[in-house]
Amino acid sequence: MPYTLEQSKRNCQQAREAMKRARQHKFALGAFNLDNQETLIAVTRAAAKHKAPVLVEVSHSEVEMLGLENVRDLVDNYKAEYGVEMYINLDHSPKVESAKQAIDAGFEFIHIDISQADHDASDELIISRTKEVVDYAKKTGAIVESEPHYFGGGSNKFTKAFDYQEIKKTFSTPEGAKQFVDATGIDTFAAAVGNLHGSYPVAKKLDLNLLKQIREAIDCNISLHGGSGTPGHYFEDAVEIGVSKININSDMRIAYRTTLEDVLKKNKSEYAVIKLMDEVIDAVQAVVESKIASFGASGKAKIY
Repeated sequence: MPYTLEQSKRNCQQAREAMKRARQHKFALGAFNLDNQETLIAVTRAAAKHKAPVLVEVSHSEVEMLGLENVRDLVDNYKAEYGVEMYINLDHSPKVESAKQAIDAGFEFIHIDISQADHDASDELIISRTKEVVDYAKKTGAIVESEPHYFGGGSNKFTKAFDYQEIKKTFSTPEGAKQFVDATGIDTFAAAVGNLHGSYPVAKKLDLNLLKQIREAIDCNISLHGGSGTPGHYFEDAVEIGVSKININSDMRIAYRTTLEDVLKKNKSEYAVIKLMDEVIDAVQAVVESKIASFGASGKAKIY
């Protein structure tokens, strides 16, 4: 059912209060990708068990499969059933129009990422289109997130280790972060400090000193994308520094697929796959619970 403007405004205000709480009380909201109903159930159950505020997020491919309004309805149904504090994020939207549609559908968080579709997009183009979304989001108060350049990797499990020295070339800088935030008016800056999309055969490491410098340079929220495969102690330090949103995707997908493959092998004569999903949901839920703990978000939910 379509959201009214007043419903959207109320939810977005609650989302802003959640981000403010995160900064004040030194925790981060986990942003967990929603691939299907099973992953939504896993995230919701984890949030309920730990009384933690969470985001569920969809990117372009999930939106095409599920639809913005269907996602909104699904999330609201589970949010009400389990009594959790949960918001929706449109992740890495490559187009202004797609971001506007999510705002109209009542999404509380919008990540506009112009460089996702065009890795060579000019600074001027990225800034102008990001500003367009920021201006449109004032309609509901949705929280807008962005970054000034392409963020590497992919939501998958990779067999080849990444080159850390190459990744360092794409790190954010305090000066660049401030210039971008000032030019666009975004609410959340997606920092690149060693975080990288995807899962790799080597652990990721975050440049915490750089993160501190970025925190000192800007007043808005800071998010970390590409959290999968990152040792938990980095998250604990990051939230102390002032990160208030951390994205997790690949770790959940790996748990989902590997568990499903194992369950299917053990139940070769069962074709009602829905009967086999409990173990899969439990595996994904375990991943989400571990991240919530690392983010310091347990017990931080506010139920309206």
